Amino acid sequence: MIARRCLILLFLLLPVAKAEDSALPRVHLSLGFYIIEAEVAATPEARMQGLMGRKSLNEHNGMLFVFPEVLRHCMWMKNTLIPLSVAFLDEAGHIINIREMEPLSEESHCADAPARFALEMGKGWFGKKGFKAGDSVRFPQGMGRIPGK
Repeated sequence: MIARRCLILLFLLLPVAKAEDSALPRVHLSLGFYIIEAEVAATPEARMQGLMGRKSLNEHNGMLFVFPEVLRHCMWMKNTLIPLSVAFLDEAGHIINIREMEPLSEESHCADAPARFALEMGKGWFGKKGFKAGDSVRFPQGMGRIPGK
């Protein structure tokens, strides 16, 4: 119940805009000096759908998965047509680990430690920009740590 209240509070604090091709809210994150426009998948349905069926993803666009619990979450690429990289993040936005994922694969790609978020970008994006475990994604004001934790 506390996690649900925290997520509700979190999304009241988010700067939200509608995506042209998606009904999901978007948020601007920063990593280094890069700005990432990420769709926010915070409901079970949105997390299940993810980027399935998409044929492309702009370079600085991605999807931020918000999990209701801090656990060792895993991702897969079933019905996902584009290659992706996923960075698993702790509650403060620190990258735990990054995994490269192939399209249409049912292989599990898991966080090395309990994670609150997963950020999917085009395959190789994190490596090409020089990001690695320990680097921090900066969230909009009020979104960093989950309130009450």
